[in-house]
Amino acid sequence: MADEKILSYKCPACGSPLTYDTSGKLVCGACSNEFEVEAVKKFNEENTGEQGFDWGGYKEKFETGSEKLENTRVYVCKFCGAAIETDGTTAATHCPYCDNEVIISEQLSGSIKPNAVIPFSVDKKAAIESVKNHFKGKKLLPSDFGNEYELGKIQGIYVPFWLFDSGIDGTTNINATNRRYYSDSDYNYTETKHYLVSLDGSMEFSRIPVDGSEKMDDDLMDALEPFDYSGLKEFNPAYLSGFLADRFDDDPDESLPRASSRMDTSARAVFLDCASEFDSASIKNTNYHLVDPSVKYVLLPVYLLNLKYKEKNYRFAVNGQTGKVVGELPISKWKCFLRFAMLFAPVAAIVSTIAYFIVR
Repeated sequence: MADEKILSYKCPACGSPLTYDTSGKLVCGACSNEFEVEAVKKFNEENTGEQGFDWGGYKEKFETGSEKLENTRVYVCKFCGAAIETDGTTAATHCPYCDNEVIISEQLSGSIKPNAVIPFSVDKKAAIESVKNHFKGKKLLPSDFGNEYELGKIQGIYVPFWLFDSGIDGTTNINATNRRYYSDSDYNYTETKHYLVSLDGSMEFSRIPVDGSEKMDDDLMDALEPFDYSGLKEFNPAYLSGFLADRFDDDPDESLPRASSRMDTSARAVFLDCASEFDSASIKNTNYHLVDPSVKYVLLPVYLLNLKYKEKNYRFAVNGQTGKVVGELPISKWKCFLRFAMLFAPVAAIVSTIAYFIVR
């Protein structure tokens, strides 16, 4: 019997699996028919009326034990009946037996249902081209790094993110100086005046992103920004068909300090700008507190690619909305040596010639 805890979107025309396409529609790989997301949703499932993630409601359910985030789950594929074993954060995957697209509905419902999603607008082919363009012009990149087969392993995944809204209110003390230079017939003088500038203020921040997955490298995810949040759409599991997706495993309380740190950095820059009339200024201390923080749970589109070279793994990420590529590149020691030799051989020849004439 098919597992009622998973979704598989079927073509209304022929019953084959549907996958979300970056054109904004669900596409049937068998009959090539295209369908609007909302139309297929009505055909495949009922509207549950769930409101999505709520910070307070989630904390209450988690603390009382009515909401559990287990480590391993087993589901039954609706197409072939095979058992699909996943880890506790998988929200969308492929059946390893029939390759059907599987969406784990219980990971996307109730108090852990995402509030919104940015669908993929960059397809797999374009993502691979973005990676290739990222490699271009890197003169020290090994020639055998990232062949076509390896690049083809790139995976589209919806990464869980928290978007925090909050006010900041508090005081900042700034050490500032002004200098005046003057001279008389005997000396040059520098007059330095020191000031303590105290500023009280408040700011409002909106949609401060923090990834909610322990698997994801925080620095890599931060480097993928910015996302255009005007592209956020009401969550619909149909957007996940054909991609992988993870549910959060860092909850908002664990992620709030990172968001708070980002707000603090921005606030410091604004307060320092208020002291721009001085010759120099530096933050002495701050005393901020958050005002009415709130959070939305969203899924953002990311392509991930792991390339192994010389026993080391190099991980790349592509923003599935903008095509921006981030990741560390290896350096060819041989190319580095040749470049060094090409740059310094003429210099060595000149020095040798000069030495020859000096000796003579």
